[in-house]
Amino acid sequence: MTVIDPDTQAPWVTELEEEVDDLPLSTRLSIADTLTLGNAICGFMAVYFTTTGVLVPHLMGTADGGMARHNAATAVTLMLMASVFDLLDGLVARKLRSSAMGAELDNLSDLISFGLAPAYFVVVWGLVADDAHGRVSAVAAVVVLLAVVLRLARFSCTTVRDGVFQGMPSPFGAMTVVSVVLLELPFIPTLLAIVGVAWLMMSRVEYPKPRGRLALITLAWIFISMGCLAAWTLDVPGGHLLLQTGAALQIVAAAVIPLFATTRRVNTFRNNRREARAEQ
Repeated sequence: MTVIDPDTQAPWVTELEEEVDDLPLSTRLSIADTLTLGNAICGFMAVYFTTTGVLVPHLMGTADGGMARHNAATAVTLMLMASVFDLLDGLVARKLRSSAMGAELDNLSDLISFGLAPAYFVVVWGLVADDAHGRVSAVAAVVVLLAVVLRLARFSCTTVRDGVFQGMPSPFGAMTVVSVVLLELPFIPTLLAIVGVAWLMMSRVEYPKPRGRLALITLAWIFISMGCLAAWTLDVPGGHLLLQTGAALQIVAAAVIPLFATTRRVNTFRNNRREARAEQ
């Protein structure tokens, strides 16, 4: 608010406005940055619900199937909400603007929501599941966390062609890891699938960026997944089958996309070789 000084008749700027004006542009949060912070909050709350609703009741011997199911679903839903925030902050940053620290905020938030939260979910699964082994599950969780750390670090310092990610995007990888756990396969196949997802995140397989129609499809799939979780939590008839179907489709998508990408690269390589031979 600007006030006129009665002595000098000059505009007088409040102390708060002076402090705001003195702030460097890099420290001013944009709308995109606020969405990114929502991503981080969802990731932290996912860890909270996994601890208080699943792990603590199990350790105290007060675990109830319904309560564990409800809190596990809440934790996964929060990770899905983090994916929504992560998708929206990129769209908003392209349409409006992001601060100079936007990229750093995005990486740090992704590390919480798509690195720490799913890795911790795997650790807790290893402790509460009947056929799981806690220490081995902890090793698999460390592999997932390191995969996300290395992937985010590589993303920050390398440049790839526009429109693609190199390696499975961390939100997609996190949801695939959680889907593997929720599918309730035997311990060894679950463990191998988790390690496989971690490898895909560190790989050089190209994944398309969710823009335009693909972004809408991604959002629709996220909300469908939330619906499956809600049906499972409320014990709706067929809810468990619906959840397992959604988890299976997530895993199938994670496996099929690299196959398509690899096939496309091989075909492109062959076509280039044919063109080179034809020019000789």
